Amino acid sequence: MKPDYTAEFCFYEGLNDFLPPTQRQRTNHYRFSGHPGIKDPIEVFGVPHTEVELILVNGQSVGFDYQLQAGDCVAVYPAFESLGISPLVKLREKPLSNPRFIMDVNLGKLAKHMRLLGFDSLYRNDYKDAEVANISVNEQRIVLTRDRRLLYAKHIIYGYWVRAVQVKNQVDEVLRRFDLYNAVQPFARCLVCNGVLAAVAKADILDRLEPKTRRYYKEFYQCTACQRIYWDGSHMENMRQRYAGLLAPRRDAVTLNDESRQR
Repeated sequence: MKPDYTAEFCFYEGLNDFLPPTQRQRTNHYRFSGHPGIKDPIEVFGVPHTEVELILVNGQSVGFDYQLQAGDCVAVYPAFESLGISPLVKLREKPLSNPRFIMDVNLGKLAKHMRLLGFDSLYRNDYKDAEVANISVNEQRIVLTRDRRLLYAKHIIYGYWVRAVQVKNQVDEVLRRFDLYNAVQPFARCLVCNGVLAAVAKADILDRLEPKTRRYYKEFYQCTACQRIYWDGSHMENMRQRYAGLLAPRRDAVTLNDESRQR
């Protein structure tokens, strides 16, 4: 059936990353029949709904349930990190006050680094896309992925396509996107399983330590989930240099050896 109507779509800022070069930074025409929900044409252009924070139609804020009309002028915006949008229609019930993440199979290194900074970050290298989506919804976790197709799953509410390839840049990108700088709690989680670390008496784990570790280290921490032992080993200095400023000394910070293994 030949399309009956036309609407205009403009995408702003980082949403242009999802568009073909010929459609970026310009007004694009969308031809359609009937009155589809506005989420559908947005994703036809290649922009996942999870990346959209604000939609203006003819200058008025609308939600995903808005039905597109002939001649509509649609402006689509990404998340605003510092702009209050309380007078406008919210596309999600509420922001997550305590951000927790789930990573797809492409972001194992990012998961480890986010755990290092204290963020609850689920990851398994055998997660299927459907599992990631379901866990995200059931546990209210933000999906982080390098596969934008995953974010088209209709029931995913919170998600973000990580643009950077190198893990250091990925960490910077995620911290900036979700404004997490004040939420960093370094060395509070197990790098392997994401469990919470707790102080443990040296005497209680003495039989699990190598001779040099017993001799030179006094303070130890144990994962409450997988029981791995952590201490302030030689590799910590590299991590401190990498995240200088984020890993400023804190009284409640747990230090650890990132290559410690269960013995």
